[in-house]
Amino acid sequence: MSDAAEVKSANMETISALPPEETERLGSEIVAALKTVFDPEIPADIYELGLIYKVDLKDDRGVDVMMTLTTPNCPAAGELPTMVENAIASVPGVGVVNVNLVWDPAWTPDRMSDEARLVLNMW
Repeated sequence: MSDAAEVKSANMETISALPPEETERLGSEIVAALKTVFDPEIPADIYELGLIYKVDLKDDRGVDVMMTLTTPNCPAAGELPTMVENAIASVPGVGVVNVNLVWDPAWTPDRMSDEARLVLNMW
């Protein structure tokens, strides 16, 4: 590794009060929980649809989520954030969960994973 790469890596290190193995476990289990939440009108989970913009696991085990919907007129707008909150809260060891619904940047089909495209036949 070059000196420049080492400096960049050192600057990007994250300091957490949680042990790395616990952070990894929680992260994996939170993603798995998110994959259990489906938009009632689309047969793909919200994670693969690209509706989750950010998940922030805090030192106190609280979780802040920034998510969007496919459209502001989505009929599931009232229930999906609560479904996300409940799914993440079910992960052992997670503290308080806060879900923030955002519209910027707007969701587009480009955010979907290949798995979601396959399920929705959108190639």
